[in-house]
Amino acid sequence: MNLWNNETEKQFFMDAIGRFATPEKLFYSLEAGKFVYVPKGYGTEGQILQARNALIGSFTETWVKNLLEPIARKLKLFAVNTVECPNIGLHKRSEADLAFCTTDSKLQCAQNVKLIFEIKMSIVSNYKYTVRNSVDFIGDYKTHKGTPSLLRSDAMLKAIGKSINIRVSGIESTKIPIIVLGNSPITKNYSHKVDFLKSTGVIQGFWSLNPAPTQTDFVKETEKYGFQTIHDVHKMETLIKDLLCTKLNYFSSMVSQKKLGENIRIASNELTDEAKAEKFLSLIRGI
Repeated sequence: MNLWNNETEKQFFMDAIGRFATPEKLFYSLEAGKFVYVPKGYGTEGQILQARNALIGSFTETWVKNLLEPIARKLKLFAVNTVECPNIGLHKRSEADLAFCTTDSKLQCAQNVKLIFEIKMSIVSNYKYTVRNSVDFIGDYKTHKGTPSLLRSDAMLKAIGKSINIRVSGIESTKIPIIVLGNSPITKNYSHKVDFLKSTGVIQGFWSLNPAPTQTDFVKETEKYGFQTIHDVHKMETLIKDLLCTKLNYFSSMVSQKKLGENIRIASNELTDEAKAEKFLSLIRGI
């Protein structure tokens, strides 16, 4: 499969029209025509389109699964949508959008969940629906009034909040990498935040699967790669393999410098680097 592009977006609308949605549920009907987003310089004319959000959400989750399934198979894992795992905070209505698991089941135990993907994708560019039943590209995300994918503050905050909820749900969640997938750049305001989240281990990265959301400048990656734009599937496969082949441990604490130094001193008495790490983590977690 190709990564996300304008043809993917057009295909969503062409598949939806006539099968499970009418043009009225998918496009703003303005005097100038039917548009996915209201172009800059136009008003909404009192319209709010909410019904299509669920349709696009379902489409993007299935699309990502189809994209990543071959990678999962190579790793002898299953790519599973809407995974529930109460032990790590994934309850009904707050499931993992997609996860790589050792079994092909929506209900999982923590040790079977190897990688969690939170999907924050939407239609990025703007299109016009015409009477000849075609969907024509008319401009990138900078030409319309919508705020798609990872450019939305509420989408970023929801992804961060959900990841933190997983991380604080218990020790079983501390070894599972979390990736947030989008199909747009991030705003410059979030550059430091995503790098900090990656550095502290809360989230292992924000990835955009849309290599060319605009022909003009955009944030392609951040300094510490908290956010990066994926340009080919093979690169993404390498990143995923690296995450799964590395023994990761998330830890967080707020203790006095005296206590921190004491923990480091005690852990340093262990014979190997791995034993020192395990001892330090157990001290930090109060085990």
